[in-house]
Amino acid sequence: MAERRRSSAAGGAEAVGRAVFGSREGELTSDGRRTGRLVRMLPALLILGGLVLDALTPPNFTAVPLFVAAPLIAAPFFSRSRTVRTGIAAVLSVIAMRLSDGTSTQVVPVIELITVLTASVLALVINGVVRRGSEQLASARVIAETAMRAVLPTPAERIGGLQVAARYEAAQADEFVGGDLFAVADTPYGVRLVVGDVRGKGLGAVEAVAVIIGAFREAAEQERSLEGVAQRLERALAREGTRRYGLDAMEGFITAVLAEIPPGSDSLRIVNRGHPEPILLHADGALEVLAPSVPALPLGMDLGVWPDRADAWVMPAGATLLAFTDGLSEARDANGVFYDPAARLRGRIFPGPEELLSALTDDVRLHTGGRTTDDMALIAVGRPAEGQPVRRTTVKIVGRGDDADR
Repeated sequence: MAERRRSSAAGGAEAVGRAVFGSREGELTSDGRRTGRLVRMLPALLILGGLVLDALTPPNFTAVPLFVAAPLIAAPFFSRSRTVRTGIAAVLSVIAMRLSDGTSTQVVPVIELITVLTASVLALVINGVVRRGSEQLASARVIAETAMRAVLPTPAERIGGLQVAARYEAAQADEFVGGDLFAVADTPYGVRLVVGDVRGKGLGAVEAVAVIIGAFREAAEQERSLEGVAQRLERALAREGTRRYGLDAMEGFITAVLAEIPPGSDSLRIVNRGHPEPILLHADGALEVLAPSVPALPLGMDLGVWPDRADAWVMPAGATLLAFTDGLSEARDANGVFYDPAARLRGRIFPGPEELLSALTDDVRLHTGGRTTDDMALIAVGRPAEGQPVRRTTVKIVGRGDDADR
C-alpha cells in the first residue's frame, strides 16, 4: 500500500509540476511587479509537499491543509487561469491519492475532497475581487494622471529668447498621481518659472496644482518682484484653504522654487520655498548647486509671515538652469542609495535642455531599475551662447561604467 502511494505521489508530483509551474516567466501582481521566485513556486511546492507527506505518513495523517492553501495563495498573486490550474491540480492530487489507497468512497476522503474543491472556488472569488480592485485603482490613477497632464502647461521650445524643456514623469510604484508641477511665463520682467511639489497625491493634489499654476500665471505678469510672486502664491493658497475649510483640504503645503531671468542680462534670481536646490550647468561642464542664502518654509505652512528673499546668481551664455522635484533627488537604487543629480551631471555637456532631460530621466530609470516611487517634474532653461551651433558635443551620463561618479 505504502509503495503504491509513493509511486502515485511521484507521478502526481510530475503532473502537478507541469500543471502549476507552467512557464518559467514570473506572473505580474496587481501593481505590475513581477512576483518573486518563492511566491511563484509556493502553490506548486505546497501541492508537491502534500503528495510527499501523504505518501510518507500513516493513513490517519492528512495533508489536506496544504492542498487547501495552494489555490488560496495563488489567488492574489496570479492570473485567473493560473489560479484555476492550481485549484484543479490540488483537487486532482487529492483524488489520485484516495484512488491509490482505495479510500475514495469513504466519508472522510469525500469531505477532504469537498474541502479542497470549496477552497479552489473561494480562490477564484478572491482572485476576481483582487483584480477588480486593481482595475479600479488603475482607472483612478489614469484619470488623475490625465488630469495632471491637462493642468500642466506645456511650454514652448523658445520663450523670451531662451531654450526651454519640461518633463512630467509619473511614478511606477504608486496607485495615485502626485502633485508635482511646473510653469513658465514670458513677462515684462523677464522669463519667470515655478517648479513645485504639493504634499499629497490623487485628485486633491491635481486641484492644488491647478490653483498654484493659475495664481502663478497671473502674478508673474503683474508683480514687479519675484518675492511679490511668491507672496501672491501664498495668498492664493490661503484663500483656497479658507474656501475649503482649512489647508488640509488643499493638501497642506507646497514646496516651490521660483526663478526669474531678466531680458538682456546674465543675471538669475531665485526664491526657494523649501524645495530641492536647482542646478546651474555651465557650457564647459562646470556645475553650481544654487542653495538659498536663507532657508525658507514651504508655501501654505501658515506658521507666520516672513519676507521672501531672492538670491542672485550669474547665468552666462551657454548655461542651463535645471529645476526639479524630489522625485528625482530622492529616487533610490536597490541598495537604498539616493540619486545625486549634481554628481551625475558634473562635467557633462548637452546639446540643449531637451537632451539634458532625456539623458537625466533615462539615467534615473537605470538607477532605480525602472521602479520609481515618486512622480518627477523637471524643467530646464538654457541661455544660448552667441554663435552657438544648434547642437553641441554631448557627453552622455547614461550607461557609464565609472562607479566613482556614482
